Amino acid sequence: MVFSVRTWMRAFRLLMVTAIAAGGIDTVSAQGIVPGTGQKWEGVGDDFEDESWEFLLNLPKSSKNIDQVVRGPSGYSTNDRMLESTYRGTPDIVRRVETPPGGLPGSKGALLLQTRESGIPGQLSYKMQQDDLIVNVAGRIGGHITPDRQPSVVVRVYAPPFDEWEERTGSHFGFRIEASGWGVGEVEKKTGFLNRKTVKVRDRKYENYWPGFFFQFNRKEDSGAAQDSAVLVIRCDDNGQDFLGPAITPGWWTLGMSVTAEGRVHYYARQGVENLRPQDHLASTFPYGSKADKFNTFFFNSVNMDDGKSWSTKFIIDDPTLYIVR
Repeated sequence: MVFSVRTWMRAFRLLMVTAIAAGGIDTVSAQGIVPGTGQKWEGVGDDFEDESWEFLLNLPKSSKNIDQVVRGPSGYSTNDRMLESTYRGTPDIVRRVETPPGGLPGSKGALLLQTRESGIPGQLSYKMQQDDLIVNVAGRIGGHITPDRQPSVVVRVYAPPFDEWEERTGSHFGFRIEASGWGVGEVEKKTGFLNRKTVKVRDRKYENYWPGFFFQFNRKEDSGAAQDSAVLVIRCDDNGQDFLGPAITPGWWTLGMSVTAEGRVHYYARQGVENLRPQDHLASTFPYGSKADKFNTFFFNSVNMDDGKSWSTKFIIDDPTLYIVR
């Protein structure tokens, strides 16, 4: 979803006020736990301080999201902490780099993510596509985490200067979790005389879903604004609609999400690399109307125009970490 730079502030305020009044997004009484609360789950995530850190791509990558093809073996980091997505494939560049200035104190290594061939290998779609890097949660802990343990995830993300972003308005980078739960979806059922009429009805179904954040870039050439800008887009509200978060400036940002016992997802963000605080709470939702009963993993999206020449924006992440309270 693309939002005009001229309207995002007004739309965000209006949506939040409306949602709070309707009970869709409760930012007052349901802030949940601040991501980073509790105990760090050692062995999950990475700090990228090992100078020998390496990711093996194992091309060609998967593109199940487009053509239902999984191309194994999947890529992986040699320390078993990061994995290729078998749904979309992994960014073409997954490389340890020197931590940009202003990063976490003492950090010497971080992870650069960038992609170009984000669609079906050997075929160009000339559409926006994305590749995923998955944090190996299930393989490291032996399964999923239930919401009663109040899991949360935190990551530091470095956004480059605007003149280094891929030249298009739209989403460029994502940080998301995978949860499973019972939600309300649309299914088709036949009814009426001799089953001649087909209508869509609301029904409950169990499914995986992927709430989180996207960094959206608004080019001044596309919007008519005086300068480029960026904004966080949050996925999503109780009805499955993305909505707008704070404006983004280049540099480091700390992002986090938590899942509480009732299955609600809570979104937090602040500029810089310091730990998240209660006042950094942005929203709390049941994404798509679903209530989580499993936290499965967290991951990152590199998004670009799949035209064979456009590289995605260079985003750098550091210290993706999983915490639990119980």
